[in-house]
Amino acid sequence: MPLLPSDLAYVPFVSVEHMMGLVHHLGIERMLRDLADEIEADFKRWELFDKTPRVASHSDVGVIELMPTSDGEMYGFKYVNGHPKNTKDGLQTVTAFGLLADVDTGYPKLLSEMTLLTALRTAATSAMAARHLAPKGTTTMAMIGNGAQSEFQCLAFKAICGIDTVRLYDIDEAATEKAARNLAASGLKVVTCKSGEDAMEGAQIITTCTADKQYATILTDNMIGPGVHINAIGGDCPGKTELHRDILLRSEIFVEYPEQTWIEGEIQQLEKDHPITELWRVITGEAQGRRDDKQITLFDSVGFAIEDFSALRYIHKAVQGTGYFTKLDMLADPDDPRDLFGMLNRSKG
Repeated sequence: MPLLPSDLAYVPFVSVEHMMGLVHHLGIERMLRDLADEIEADFKRWELFDKTPRVASHSDVGVIELMPTSDGEMYGFKYVNGHPKNTKDGLQTVTAFGLLADVDTGYPKLLSEMTLLTALRTAATSAMAARHLAPKGTTTMAMIGNGAQSEFQCLAFKAICGIDTVRLYDIDEAATEKAARNLAASGLKVVTCKSGEDAMEGAQIITTCTADKQYATILTDNMIGPGVHINAIGGDCPGKTELHRDILLRSEIFVEYPEQTWIEGEIQQLEKDHPITELWRVITGEAQGRRDDKQITLFDSVGFAIEDFSALRYIHKAVQGTGYFTKLDMLADPDDPRDLFGMLNRSKG
């Protein structure tokens, strides 16, 4: 008779279907707020984490990355790719999965899809940063780049920062129409725009999220007036930027992990002695965020492993006692830990 797996063999697995069910169960705006709070809490204990730039394998058509970190009690990593060409073949530009493990035993505690979860945590991180950097009382955001991330960004800024209007622009009009359609029942006032300059009108927050893997100038210096907050999230690898260098020179720049952002972010255009501020220092009160109404603040976000760690830990807690996971037979558990071969032999039945 075949041996049945023991309880120790099983690892909770959250599939795409489970993740979608959990989002609908909790409500997307609540989940975005919860994720923002979880990420902010981990930024407050930033110094406890192991930190390293992501391990990236670049090709002419994209990048495949591993993003690891640990707080000493739990270890987490994410596998993620970025292939802008994929949409031409009906594939996602970004796919991801992640794992959370117990440091004490090394045993995995959660395996999860992270394509949806990355979209959620990226949006939550953006809005969490804007909570500290954007002008107070902000109501309008320009959303430049209306691809897969755009709706998540808009909903996060509504749920976390209180915006009520989004102005959408993409060089692909079909992408803007898609985003406007998806946001029609969101409670946001949605304005579709014919140019980037048009999208800027009345916007106190400007989010850029484009996918081309190249140096690009999505925003030119003349498009940026005083007092705005720029949330630049499209740049995430060497040679990929969205902002003209002159905008950076006029802005107070905030980053996640400098060692990674100098390689992948907008600041790869600058000299290494240019002043930047780590966001965790603002959150803990060690550094100042927005100083006045005239200041231009820029969150040069490339995504960092601690944000994924926070998201995985949140999901691990959120699925407890629910049906939004399956038990995956993932770990060998012989009766005698030294007799793995014996377990294999006995499995013949």
